[in-house]
Amino acid sequence: MNTRKAYIKTFGCQINVHDSEKMAGILEAEGYEITDERTLADLIVYNTCSIREKAEQKFMSDLGRLKSAKSRRPELRIAVAGCIAQQMGESLFRRAPHVDFVIGPQNIHSLAEMARSGVKGEVATSDNPDATLLELPASRKDGVRAWVSIMYGCDNFCTYCIVPHTRGRETSRSSSNIIREIQHLSESGFLEITLLGQNVNSYMSDMDFVDLLVKINEVEGIRRIRFVTNHPRNLSKSLAEAIGGLEKVCEHIHLPLQSGSDSVLRKMNRKYSFKEYMDTIELIRKYTPDIAITSDIITGFPGEKDEDHESTVNAIKSIGFDGIFGFRYSPRPGTRACDMDGHLSDEIKQKRLMEILAIQDSITLRKNRSLEGSVLEVLLENQSNGDLNAVVGRTRTNKIVNFKNYSSKSSDFVMARITRGNKHSLMAEPV
Repeated sequence: MNTRKAYIKTFGCQINVHDSEKMAGILEAEGYEITDERTLADLIVYNTCSIREKAEQKFMSDLGRLKSAKSRRPELRIAVAGCIAQQMGESLFRRAPHVDFVIGPQNIHSLAEMARSGVKGEVATSDNPDATLLELPASRKDGVRAWVSIMYGCDNFCTYCIVPHTRGRETSRSSSNIIREIQHLSESGFLEITLLGQNVNSYMSDMDFVDLLVKINEVEGIRRIRFVTNHPRNLSKSLAEAIGGLEKVCEHIHLPLQSGSDSVLRKMNRKYSFKEYMDTIELIRKYTPDIAITSDIITGFPGEKDEDHESTVNAIKSIGFDGIFGFRYSPRPGTRACDMDGHLSDEIKQKRLMEILAIQDSITLRKNRSLEGSVLEVLLENQSNGDLNAVVGRTRTNKIVNFKNYSSKSSDFVMARITRGNKHSLMAEPV
């Protein structure tokens, strides 16, 4: 009997990547083999993202190309998962009749049952209050670094964001389940853990986020701890102290600013001012002076004036981020910002985006060049573009490091001298 094969394509953030690992684990337990070849699959799962219009358009284009495959192989099962599945529900069948079933982020535990049933037109998008209680298997390809979900959903309701509507309200996993999962990962040889949540620093179960970090720091075998994403208004003095004081917590934090304009921040419902954000940056750097800070910026939010954009430009220059993820504002149906007045043209949004990215590139290059000659700890991850004599790793500050004419296995820690700082990475040689 031939082994059934499943193909999973992921769009979007780290949370979606980890959800795909869980779906792969569920399907492997059901007897499927996960394949990278879509044409060989008996089941195709698209794990989707609706946070920006571009990701949605890319998915719909991909999905359209499956129509001919379905007509050639009617037994092929096609599933849509993730945030678009949650948002569109049954309407996806009208848009793409070749889809067999739709499953939202809170219901991925039902994937095997829905795949097995053979029923066409099934939808699983209901709220699942037990999501944090489910301990789902995960199939992780990377044997060194692991994502670990500590909470689900979001309560912030930023006016541009669809996440609270697609992933539900904020709920936290029990600390005992999280610790048990990390202990198992350590026993399996994993060295680096990244804690995942829409707003990890608001984690609360039988303990808060800082206490959870303390417990994870005690797990033998784990060498590095990271966490994403943080909300500036929830970053406390105790967390800043923990980042500086806990040995395994890496010296890097991702802290989305979104805009340097107080007017825009209010319209976004971010619940902090730019001064309050700067106070948080100063607090973090007080306890960890050499910390790398990255951020998110949205350009062209509805009603953003030239002076608002200039405030963001000045913010980027004054803060000195190590890197940013910059995006043009993308109106998402169902969000409050979508119905606001003052939407800007794509041309203006793109021009402002290009300006901030150019400014940040120069800052990042300067920071990376300042590291030349320094010796840093690097965790090796994989070969560089298939080159057997080149490997890639990351510093504790999450900077990518390339080694030339050097071969070693992933999971090795190497003390490396930085020989050149580039715009997006570092070149190094082992010491």
